[in-house]
Amino acid sequence: MEWILELAPAWAEAHAPALIVVLPLLAGPICAFLPGQGRTAWLFTVLVTGLCTLLALVLLAQVQSVEGGAIISYAMGGWEPPFGIEFRIDALNVLVLLLVSVIAFLTSIFGWPSIQAEINEEKRAMFFGAFQVCFMGLLGVTATGDAFNFFVFLELSSIATYVLVALGSGRDRRALPAAINYLLMGTIGASFYVVGVGFLYASTGTLNMADLAVRLQDVGGNRAVQVGFAFILVGLGLKAAMFPLHQWLPNAYSYSPSFVTAFLAATATKVAIYALVRFLFSVFSLEYIFEGASLALILAPMGIAAMLACSFQAIFQSDVRRTLAYSSVAQVGYMLLGISLGTAAGVSAGMFHLVNHALMKGALFMAVAGVVLTYKGTRIHDFAGLGRSAPWTMTAFAIGALSLIGVPLTAGFQSKFALVSALLSSGWWWAALIVVFSSVLAVIYMGRILEAVFFRPPNNPQKRHKEAPMLLLVPLWILALANIWVGINGNFVSGLADNAAAALFVGGAQ
Repeated sequence: MEWILELAPAWAEAHAPALIVVLPLLAGPICAFLPGQGRTAWLFTVLVTGLCTLLALVLLAQVQSVEGGAIISYAMGGWEPPFGIEFRIDALNVLVLLLVSVIAFLTSIFGWPSIQAEINEEKRAMFFGAFQVCFMGLLGVTATGDAFNFFVFLELSSIATYVLVALGSGRDRRALPAAINYLLMGTIGASFYVVGVGFLYASTGTLNMADLAVRLQDVGGNRAVQVGFAFILVGLGLKAAMFPLHQWLPNAYSYSPSFVTAFLAATATKVAIYALVRFLFSVFSLEYIFEGASLALILAPMGIAAMLACSFQAIFQSDVRRTLAYSSVAQVGYMLLGISLGTAAGVSAGMFHLVNHALMKGALFMAVAGVVLTYKGTRIHDFAGLGRSAPWTMTAFAIGALSLIGVPLTAGFQSKFALVSALLSSGWWWAALIVVFSSVLAVIYMGRILEAVFFRPPNNPQKRHKEAPMLLLVPLWILALANIWVGINGNFVSGLADNAAAALFVGGAQ
């Protein structure tokens, strides 16, 4: 990665932690006022997300420039932490910054045809403005080292997301109650989080996360710290769609504009999982009895419940979007199960699956967007025969589906294998069997869709064959091929996940 630093200008290296957040922050209001029926705002969005991707690569190269991973501390406004707001980049969050930026760039490219079809002309510029704010909030949550600043970015991202979901009412009026439900649940989650932070501030007198970690060691596990931990766990669990706090997710994914669904499915819950990992292992410590109990008695059971219950729910869905939405909750269960081990191997497997799930679910929802655009349907019945009518679109969908199942030579297999290995090394053989059983359930609910696509006759044989537009196919196939690339040689992504876990554990192992 040294060549990136050689090519990057000095200002990018010096200010990348701030610029990656400030660029979309400034772009949001600019997008809202750009002329051109939304096209100019779309092109501007592609430019900004592309620049953020380059900045994320610069940050990755800087972190990897030191053996064991460098820590980049950026003091906003020159106010040094812990008194000022700090952006703190390490091997853990640089992985998420890169993931969110890449997904935002690819979905921005693919989004224009679906935006034209689903969003009214007069609302398109505002739509891209709201997307920029959502994107900025997710990056800010990931980059900040301040617990209250974290809350501010979380709310900015959430408020923009509620607007984006509601704009799906142009295609389906059910997007409005889905947005309201999302708003209510998201507000409860944010309220729980900020109350928890209040308890921590009352106990330690600081909001800087690195400083919090030091002062909590001195304070110990008093009752206020325990209550604060519980509030933060519930608040972030809601944002991450942790079972049974996931009820907002199926409708939000099912009725949003296709662009929004593809972006949120690949990023929103991933950032919340990152935040949960950050607080569990960086701010708090496994030395606290209450944290160890929460991993064993809360995260692990909830992860297993999500894997089983939501996989069964996915089997009985007739709409492809809802099937994939319930599958997303089940996949969050895999990540939580790995994290609940409290080991470097478990966290690494959880983060590895986090990245791979973004790749597979991004591809799947992009393919569904192509079907919505060209064939106007999302039910499994509507997908019948599309393997012949739209072979490029549905082949990419099939690759994403096989990766979701965990078929060898796909990204999903690599991360599930890493998770099973971590479980077995910790003696959780029974949990490894549940992972395998959940994958069998994935064969059933994804197999139903693939059977309709490739083995049923089309509903209307006279209908002209029609592929998704090239703007959609290119990023779709980039993600589909990424699933195969990681499945064949996952060293790059798994190495990033290992480094992320090592950043949380002394010596890189536990």
